[in-house]
Amino acid sequence: MLTSPGLTRPSPVTGADAGRLLATVDADPGAPVRVAVLAPAGHGKSTLLDVLRERWPEATGDPACARATGAPLLVDDAHLASEQRLAAIGEYAGRDDARVVVAARPWPRPEALRTLLDAMTRTVPALALAPLTPEETARFVAASTGRAPSATAARFLHSCTGGVPGFLDRVVSACGADTIEQSAAQRRLTRESVDRFRADLDGLDEPTARLLVAAEAGAGNDLGLLGELLDSDGAALSELIEGARATALLGRDGTPPPVAGLAIRSLSPADRRLDVLRRMTEYRLRGDQPVLGLARMLLGSGVTGRSAAAAFEKAAHEAIDADAALAANLFRAASAANGPTTALTGGLARAAVLSGDLDTALRLSDGLVAAEDPRVRAEGAAVAATVLAHRGELARSAELFQWAGPGSATAFAAVGLLGTGDPDAARALLAAPGRRGAPTLLAGAATRMAEAIADSVSGTPADVLAPLISAAGMVEPAGGATLMPDSPAALAAIAALHSGEISLAESVLARALENGSGGPLFATRHRILLAWVAMTRGDLAEAAARLAPVGGRALEPRDELFRRAVEVGLARRASDIPGMRRAWQHAYQAMMRHQADLFVLLPLGELTIAAARLGEHDRLDRHVAQATDLLSALGNPPLWTVLVSWSRLQAAVITQDHPAAGRHAEALAATPGRFGGALAEAATSWRAVLDGAPDAEQVCAAAGRLHALGLRWDAARLAGQAAIRTEDRQAMVMLLEAARGFQGLARQPRQAPSGEQPSPEVAPAPAVADVSALSEREQEVAGLVLHGLTYKQIGARLFISAKTVEHHVARMRTRLGATDRRELLEMLRELLA
Repeated sequence: MLTSPGLTRPSPVTGADAGRLLATVDADPGAPVRVAVLAPAGHGKSTLLDVLRERWPEATGDPACARATGAPLLVDDAHLASEQRLAAIGEYAGRDDARVVVAARPWPRPEALRTLLDAMTRTVPALALAPLTPEETARFVAASTGRAPSATAARFLHSCTGGVPGFLDRVVSACGADTIEQSAAQRRLTRESVDRFRADLDGLDEPTARLLVAAEAGAGNDLGLLGELLDSDGAALSELIEGARATALLGRDGTPPPVAGLAIRSLSPADRRLDVLRRMTEYRLRGDQPVLGLARMLLGSGVTGRSAAAAFEKAAHEAIDADAALAANLFRAASAANGPTTALTGGLARAAVLSGDLDTALRLSDGLVAAEDPRVRAEGAAVAATVLAHRGELARSAELFQWAGPGSATAFAAVGLLGTGDPDAARALLAAPGRRGAPTLLAGAATRMAEAIADSVSGTPADVLAPLISAAGMVEPAGGATLMPDSPAALAAIAALHSGEISLAESVLARALENGSGGPLFATRHRILLAWVAMTRGDLAEAAARLAPVGGRALEPRDELFRRAVEVGLARRASDIPGMRRAWQHAYQAMMRHQADLFVLLPLGELTIAAARLGEHDRLDRHVAQATDLLSALGNPPLWTVLVSWSRLQAAVITQDHPAAGRHAEALAATPGRFGGALAEAATSWRAVLDGAPDAEQVCAAAGRLHALGLRWDAARLAGQAAIRTEDRQAMVMLLEAARGFQGLARQPRQAPSGEQPSPEVAPAPAVADVSALSEREQEVAGLVLHGLTYKQIGARLFISAKTVEHHVARMRTRLGATDRRELLEMLRELLA
């Protein structure tokens, strides 16, 4: 790219051929030159002639003047010249001493111009000006603005202008350097940049303008479509296309450069654009070709009629796999264009479910369920059943799925029956003849899922997880277009968590989220369950980060219950008592909106522990009783009961309910398998902790098994609580170090002086969750501290020294895990409330 001192703007003269021409003129300005320059508009033909005028100040554009004086002849836009002028140029170019440079677009090519170019290129090929490269684009921007653009900005400008120098000049001259960077970051061009194409578009003839509108709308090089649209074919159509390419507004691939496409879309008259889009849509409908791109452009245009409705409906079916929300809008447009039909209502209801608009789906399903056509009724029932499952009404969902008929609906009904405690009805449904329907991927996945849940109430965890994970893989190809009450990935993860397979739960959820399995409807569920996995493992920061994308959004009852339970669990594990109380209120409301079923035992267990911690356990009695009855109806299957017993044990420990703790520990002792065995051993240690007589080695071994399963926080809490309850200083140190190790906080203990026992306050103990962690004397001190007494006043009242009071307060901070006095006071207020 050359910059001429006499020009105010940079001169993008590029290419080896142009460089050789300028070098030849520089070497001998008087030497004969005959060069034809051919390039579309905006490629720098005029700029090259300007640079040549710098070298040839005497140059002229008049053939007669050049013939009379022998001056160089520089001719721009030769494609617009008359026959007489082209003949005169050709006559002068025939002289042996002529210096002639003729610039023209590749099209139009009238006969006189063809004759001239043939003569000029007989010995020297035409000089072609190519688009700028990304590197040349960056240099042009730097010369224009005085600042080198970022690599991102240079790539963006090159991409949106197609490297056409004239287009680049328009964009850059409409922006400052800062605006260019902002536009690149936002991937948006300024309105002023686009407006600079208005004159180009206004100067086009009608056929070319319609051709460009069609090209911007995706006609490409479809000659059949273009021929019908422009009422032209053969040579006439080829001329139109070549003429459009010569404007640089149309590329060789049949699409405009992005900046030109934006100008065509926003500056073309609305009636012209609408007519072109309508005719293109009708053409593609007749050929049963995809119409989604065109129908998307027609949304909101107000087009009506049967063909418009057919186009919107076809486009909706094309969109539903990838963008259910768009599909819903297209179904609405189809209804508005030619009136609603049951087919459109059914499609809209399905799209509404998949996009997460469950209110609309449920409203529409009511009308479908009452339709005369049994297929329509079945579709309406399936939609309603899916919505109700998400809203915590699993029993009603199962009833509607049974009514919907064979195939996947039958399998989903069986899952619902199992989840609400009716295994006999579920097995009868799965064994019924003719229940399978068409052998689709969805039907296969649903059947595998139902059979796995059926096995989960009688089989082993290993027998359950494999088919559930397999079912999750089967629905992956469907993406977000699968109508399901729950995703196989979610059920697989829940079953994995109930069986202690934390890594497996994380893996299946991460894969489902990455592949978009279930679409937006299940993305939130998968994210929340991933947060649950992280919380279970003790990665509280990761759990909070996983939960953040769904924070503040209104969720359906099932997702809301899991989200709020995670918030409660995170606050509990962080010993954030005020935060746990706030989260508990939201979680309790979510629990009241959801019926107890097999697949919400995890959040119910977490809330049971929190309720005990906050003195609210009686408020969950109904749901706890429902869960107990449900598990009893299912025969108390080990896979589903083990974590229920564990959470109830934790609640009993908090409330100091020794008999209840004993019952739940015995239940865990009767649970088979590695996971049940680890929890049973931990339960034995918890009973000893509750009795105030923990065995340090036994506790460390039990906590180690929990840690090996991924339950790091539970392992650390067990060791930490045991440390608080033991009177043996050496055992206390051992347990505290174990707790730190389980939490990933282990460090080298300080070296104690010879003969001195290591201090148990080497590092803070893990957070505790109940007032029983404090001795009676410490509880007395805490009450007086909360009344605002000084250490001296407290000591006088309790007949101890102020120094001893200070020691008790330090000990309380250590046991409660408080980081400062403010946090200690807040925790004491909650504990002693």
